[in-house]
Amino acid sequence: MADAKTIATTIHGRYLFEAPSRGRGAGLLIGFHGYGEGAEPQLARQRGTPGADAWLLVAIQGLHRFYRGRGEEVVASWMTRQDRELAIADNVAYVAAVTDAVVREHRIASPLVFCGFSQGVAMAFRAACASTRAVTGVIAAGGDVPPELGRDQLARIPAVVLTRGERDDYYSPEKWTMDQSRLREARVHVREMAFDGGHEWNADVSRAAGEFLQRFAKTAF
Repeated sequence: MADAKTIATTIHGRYLFEAPSRGRGAGLLIGFHGYGEGAEPQLARQRGTPGADAWLLVAIQGLHRFYRGRGEEVVASWMTRQDRELAIADNVAYVAAVTDAVVREHRIASPLVFCGFSQGVAMAFRAACASTRAVTGVIAAGGDVPPELGRDQLARIPAVVLTRGERDDYYSPEKWTMDQSRLREARVHVREMAFDGGHEWNADVSRAAGEFLQRFAKTAF
């Protein structure tokens, strides 16, 4: 029977950024897409958030790229169950490198908000908990809080918007309720929002995200 081993290597990641269309920047909003997507749809979600045109927008694409079906569209995934812990460490280091590069280039370090959709929600929480920079909050749509994050780690996040579609087959109401409890036990300020929809980031999520950004945006432009 063959022995399975792992080896560290260098891989290049891809991210999109969009400078604020007004002012010097109210803050930095970093987003993570869902499974089988690329950075483009996530950037579109962030761009569609009310008030986000005042923020520097960054959408990070998962390191593991593949073709959708038999077509030519390139999409990505954040991880699978195989070598899960190593993938988490790789992803966290990747996000930190992107954040550092953006801050150096654009000189916008705060407020710092992470957001995610579906599989990207777990990445948003992991990135926030591992960040060496002060984190303002997390916006989560259609995904759960990673099980490996403990109370002390979650306590590094001041505030969270946690949304779920009432017909979401991937993010159960039981899991959603459990995530709220975990966050509140860590003394995180949680705004939970259920909306009439399924597994999606829709206009209701965008409005909730916009209200969250407005709450923490820099007032000086």
